[in-house]
Amino acid sequence: MYYKTRGYRIFNAVNSIFMAAVGLLCLLPMLHLLAVSFSASAPANAGLVSFWPIGFNAEAYLRTFSSRLFVGALTISVLRAAVGTAMTMFITLMAAYALSKDERTLVGRNVYIWFMIFTMLFSGGLIPSYMLIVKLGLINRFWALILPTLASAYNIILMLNFFRSLPREMEEASLIDGAGHLATFFRIYLPLSLPAIATVSLFTIVFHWNSYFDGLIYIGDKNRLPLASVLQTIIVQQDFRIVGPEVMARLSQRTLKAAQIFIGAIPVLLVYPFLQRYFISGIVLGAVKQ
Repeated sequence: MYYKTRGYRIFNAVNSIFMAAVGLLCLLPMLHLLAVSFSASAPANAGLVSFWPIGFNAEAYLRTFSSRLFVGALTISVLRAAVGTAMTMFITLMAAYALSKDERTLVGRNVYIWFMIFTMLFSGGLIPSYMLIVKLGLINRFWALILPTLASAYNIILMLNFFRSLPREMEEASLIDGAGHLATFFRIYLPLSLPAIATVSLFTIVFHWNSYFDGLIYIGDKNRLPLASVLQTIIVQQDFRIVGPEVMARLSQRTLKAAQIFIGAIPVLLVYPFLQRYFISGIVLGAVKQ
């Protein structure tokens, strides 16, 4: 009866309109970006484009994909997101499973957890990190983008809390049946953890895809930069030398920027819908127990 009251119907209608407006506000910038990327140079430079292209022109995309630097940066970013996410999730799941046990099972568990929390509050700083990368011989190498962020204390604690929220009786039954911790993890914990795994994987993918600063400080060769670093160089520093003067002679800066930003956003937009249904449930379930 509560759902049939007049007040509830009014609230539901207002709430639906509000959420639709918020969704539209999130969508409009992407529509504007897409319209500018497909517009001719003159209306784009004059700021006449709103949400529909003026003087339809796809040359910005053709020139962008014909740039070896941009395609190479896109490839590096895809590899970084794939390899970095796979390795990070492996370490995160293994560490979280071990730390989800009590002190009797894992001696020194609380010490390890407080050590991770300490790393969340304090870091070595940029200069020591750079010196470490130099000493390891990772400058201008792909692994300089992966190894420094391989283990995330925040992700480990999120997965740890999720594992602790699962019924202990299932683990005890598995151990009684003769399964070891490895079999218990892969046969019981892993299948039940898909929402949390999807959530943490999405965090990691977005982090690797959007991270640009490490590429700027660790990678000196422009042909080895990830896409986010290339876009930062073009858009923020206004350095268009990496796309070539012949390209800029034909296109406006706004059109080229819009095309490259939209291309850079496509992979995350394609991945998110498949993980979105796990996103909220993963965070809520992982916050049940501390």
